[in-house]
Amino acid sequence: MQLRSTCLSELKTAVFDTLVIGGGINGAVTAAALSARGARTALIDARDFAGGSSQQSSNLAWGGIKYMETFEFGLVNQLCASRNHLIRSFPSSVQEMRFFTVHEKDFRHSLLKLFAGTWLYWLIGRGFTRTPRLLSVAQVRAEEPVVKLDRCDGGFEYSDAYLVDNDARFVFQFVRSAMDAGCAAVNYVESEGATRGADGLWSVQACDRVSRERFVIRARTLVNACGAFVDHHNARSGQRTEHHHVLSKGIHLIVRRITDSRRILTFFADDGRLFFAIPMGDKTCIGTTDTRVDHATPHVTEEDRRFVLDNINKRLNLAEPLTTADIISERCGVRPLVVKGSGKGTADWLQMSRKHVVESRPQDGHVSIFGGKLTDCLNVGEELCAEIERMGVTLPQGRRRWYGEPQATRRTDFLRQCEALGIDAAAPVAGDRTSERLWRLYGEEAFGLLEEIRTDRRAAEVLVEGSGYMRCEFAYCARREMITTLEDFLRRRSKLELTLGRRALRAAPGLMEACRLLFGSQAQLQYDAYFAVTPSSAGSTLAPLAMAA
Repeated sequence: MQLRSTCLSELKTAVFDTLVIGGGINGAVTAAALSARGARTALIDARDFAGGSSQQSSNLAWGGIKYMETFEFGLVNQLCASRNHLIRSFPSSVQEMRFFTVHEKDFRHSLLKLFAGTWLYWLIGRGFTRTPRLLSVAQVRAEEPVVKLDRCDGGFEYSDAYLVDNDARFVFQFVRSAMDAGCAAVNYVESEGATRGADGLWSVQACDRVSRERFVIRARTLVNACGAFVDHHNARSGQRTEHHHVLSKGIHLIVRRITDSRRILTFFADDGRLFFAIPMGDKTCIGTTDTRVDHATPHVTEEDRRFVLDNINKRLNLAEPLTTADIISERCGVRPLVVKGSGKGTADWLQMSRKHVVESRPQDGHVSIFGGKLTDCLNVGEELCAEIERMGVTLPQGRRRWYGEPQATRRTDFLRQCEALGIDAAAPVAGDRTSERLWRLYGEEAFGLLEEIRTDRRAAEVLVEGSGYMRCEFAYCARREMITTLEDFLRRRSKLELTLGRRALRAAPGLMEACRLLFGSQAQLQYDAYFAVTPSSAGSTLAPLAMAA
């Protein structure tokens, strides 16, 4: 935990140009952008990084095709441009994916109208992806025999993008980038409110949720990137804003793989909204729901499970219908949707888009980020740099690029070295070559892992069966990835909790050895804390750890 301790010490002693509160996608890109451009930046989150909505998404980076139905072509244009930019900037992590859709005869729009819409979508997307295809019933039957065709008159296929790894991992890459540029980033540090003094500095009352120590963080400017909790923190800090959130709950269920094809099956659920079956490693993620809620920490209900399972079973030819016994893991989060005013009485919230709004109060040195989608994250980082500059913070590095993967030549060199070492000799997990995964997750740092393997071949030993993760990766994550609880690694730095499930993880003989590499003498405590709680709330394993501290 040396990394966390070092960053904590800096939080307590330094005066920052900007303190970012909230380590989801909006906060992570803000911290990464500001740090890379020379601002002295701090980042805190009351839970783990990406511990809220940013770990509960569909893992899609899409251009918002559904917003075409409400004629929000400007938003679709922006999101398509952002999607394309993500694919170009992160070619290993954000990749084009085909969406395979069938059309039911009694749907509110005809098949040809929807297919024409996919071509318009392709054109708005600047022809960046593969072109759409119209599919006859016979073609659908031949290409995806798992899909029921009782009420269908055909289908179509178009492209968007998805995250090869999980959403929380993608968010953490920005956090790590921010730390590499000098940001003091610490998870499990909660802001209990902030005040601005006569000297123009913000004083944030912070609590380390691990040790229970309270201290003050000082900064010239404050960014509220608390996601679904933005309104809550503004109330704590006396900030009044024009915009607010209404919240929509979405859930996904992870089940066994339902098709061997590597594309996303797309349906229109019984309520008329898009419904997906998304590849997730060697499993399938199905969902989602859309239920208005009043609180930011919802749970999966039996009604939610029935909705998802009923919808998927109605639309697939499975040997045995999926039941709750087939659920390996679950995701449940809220979508923060932006409204002006309180949002009470909003009648058309089901049609609301996931656009983001940056509301700035220069006289207070305060910025609030409302809403947003992972697809548009790079724009959020750029906008926040501009807002912080307008508040008088100098960014010495100017317009320096703060995102993206290393040069393609470095990737080629890395894959060549992996081949020489035989890194891919073992069977890949869900077709994912180890060399490709190492490059996606660690970038330039992956060269150091190869050096460890050259020195000691035991470093390449896979500890947890079915995970693909090697001994050297656990040691690396302990040094570099601020893993405070076992859940941080299993649920957010990796997707092992999602694809293996807690039952398989408990039975995995190598998990305790992984805990020793991650936590040293605290391994048993971390292991017991992880399995002592239900996975319903992020950071729940902190309770027994805090008592032990």
